[in-house]
Amino acid sequence: MNEKIANIISKKGKQPISELTAYDYPTARLLDEAGVDMILVGDSLGMVMLGYPDTTHVKLEHMLHHGAAVARAAKNALVIVDMPIHTYDTPAQALETARALMEMGAEAVKLEGGVDKEEHIRTIVQAGIPVQGHIGLLPQKVKDEGGFRMKGKTEEEAAAIMRDMEAVVRAGAFSVVIECTKHSVAAAITQTCPIVTIGIGAGLGTCDGEVSVIHDLVGSYPWFVPGFARPKANVAAEITRAVTEWKQQLTLPR
Repeated sequence: MNEKIANIISKKGKQPISELTAYDYPTARLLDEAGVDMILVGDSLGMVMLGYPDTTHVKLEHMLHHGAAVARAAKNALVIVDMPIHTYDTPAQALETARALMEMGAEAVKLEGGVDKEEHIRTIVQAGIPVQGHIGLLPQKVKDEGGFRMKGKTEEEAAAIMRDMEAVVRAGAFSVVIECTKHSVAAAITQTCPIVTIGIGAGLGTCDGEVSVIHDLVGSYPWFVPGFARPKANVAAEITRAVTEWKQQLTLPR
């Protein structure tokens, strides 16, 4: 087992596990030096880096381009790269995509889905590639489901998410992201889940760790801030201030 993954697994139930997104070399290097456990090259880059309305526009070439930059920067954190939509429709395609991302420099891959992706995850894991699962709200299905909404509000939804977790575990994933899921449901899943759970929009302290989009954390994407985000800085305002000050100092030749 990868030493970094073994270290992350050893923290389950003992200390909170940190995961942040990065899409470029300097950001990844800063996060790595700050001691983040996992750096995720998320397909959220489609929105915060490329200006798309959602993640369904992201292609494999985008993930390879940004993932390579992050992989060059990170020395200590585990680098996980998202598998974009329609690059893992079948188990065989999933393995091909996972291998391409690993050859690029990823140390693990992440894909969305539970019961419907059990065989896909198993195929990748059996090839020796670590997988982080993703259940609850699935951004790649946002168009099919008519937008973003909290999951697990009904007993049926909660039971379905639990089954998805069990499928991800059976398939051999080392961890699973639980997104925008009712807090009590995320907590119940974590209590029964034998692998590391990572929450996002699933309540503070309900999972073994948490993942956040770096732009949400530092306030560098002011045009849309998720309701569950907890910004710790206002980088957008600082950039505007610095540029304004710089412009005011410009002078014409004498």
